[in-house]
Amino acid sequence: MSAVASWAADFKARAPALPGANLPWLAALRKRAIDRFGAEGWPTRRKENWHHTSLAFMEEQVFSATGTHADPAAIVARLRAGETTPGHWLVFVAGHHAPALSAIGALPAGARLISLADALAQADDATASAIEQTFGSSDDGDSPAALNAAFATDGAFIHLARGLALEETIHLVFIAGADEASRHLRNLVVAEAGSRATIVEHYPDSGDAATLTNVVTRIDAGADTNISHLKLQQEGELATHIARLDTQQARGAALASHSLSFGARLARHDICTRFDGEGGEVLLNGLYHVDGRRHVDHQTRIEHASPRCNSREFYRGLVDDNARGVFAGRIIVAQDAQRSDAMQRCDNLLLSRQAEADARPELEIYADDVKCAHGATVGQIDDDSLFYLRSRGLDELHARHLLTYAFAAEALARIELPTLRQRAREALLARLPGADALGEMLEELA
Repeated sequence: MSAVASWAADFKARAPALPGANLPWLAALRKRAIDRFGAEGWPTRRKENWHHTSLAFMEEQVFSATGTHADPAAIVARLRAGETTPGHWLVFVAGHHAPALSAIGALPAGARLISLADALAQADDATASAIEQTFGSSDDGDSPAALNAAFATDGAFIHLARGLALEETIHLVFIAGADEASRHLRNLVVAEAGSRATIVEHYPDSGDAATLTNVVTRIDAGADTNISHLKLQQEGELATHIARLDTQQARGAALASHSLSFGARLARHDICTRFDGEGGEVLLNGLYHVDGRRHVDHQTRIEHASPRCNSREFYRGLVDDNARGVFAGRIIVAQDAQRSDAMQRCDNLLLSRQAEADARPELEIYADDVKCAHGATVGQIDDDSLFYLRSRGLDELHARHLLTYAFAAEALARIELPTLRQRAREALLARLPGADALGEMLEELA
């Protein structure tokens, strides 16, 4: 039996017990999704937006939860220790909500934070309608997104009422467990007009098992909303991480999306947003580090479908050893999207002769009154900068470490919330060569 056929057989066995199995619209959507995955299979390089990242190996890959697993309680305690405010914590282990590890504080009236499985089971008419409208369809994205729609066991459901400003950060923590080799997570965010929130997705290193994480996050950003979303991916060296972020932005909606990818053997991030009203703004900010034979791929798409919207996109990659970093960004400016302002840039720093980076920024413009620019660089540490630091007393090794961090620091600086910026900084330093000495140098310079 092929791997694709085994997924179909697994779905047939598990479908009656999946969350929302009693809802006709969701049961029908799941069935269409698994049929689509069965017809398409895993993406290969024959598909244009998978040209540099083939998942053909998934036909033979055996995922297993067998291995060393960190204590979930210890992971959550460590994450919470780095925060200056309590925040709201929703924790998932092995793809399922873990109430004992979660800590949702007192939410203001009009805010709802609950696991998706619980929301589907307890939904009143208004909640059920919001879930159905935000869940998406079986046709969204590529075949991994369809597989997610078929199997999604849990995730977060966040609903922000009109005008609500949620001051404390929402933390969604997803920990691999010993119970499941693959986890399919779906997060839904419904932000009504004028609401504001900061949402963090944590994927910590929780073991050395060969696991699959397949996650879809969908954000419906109403008029004049302000949503900040940060994703920190630090999964283990044998993990495969496939993710998609889909956002719809209404008039005047502002979105800041930060994608920090420091873990997994293979990580694929599809990030898409669409301006469905005038005056919207988006920042897509990314930073990735890969070493060994690891592989990371960011595919972004920004649709300027309405006039007078601004988009800024900055990605930076650190690529070492025999690793490969891929970025492909596409900005589409529709014919009626006059006065659009879009800028896109990707820069990669190669830390070894064998490292490989691919950068392909694209502009597709059908309007004539626009301001758009894009660019990309792939290079190594600048010899003049290295010479300057050595002339100031640093040896070559420490000078290289400092320049490497400085290259990445620009991406970190775009994270507005200090605690999240510090967490991202610590995650990056843990990955870089000479982390201890580099941390000491940075403290002295500060």
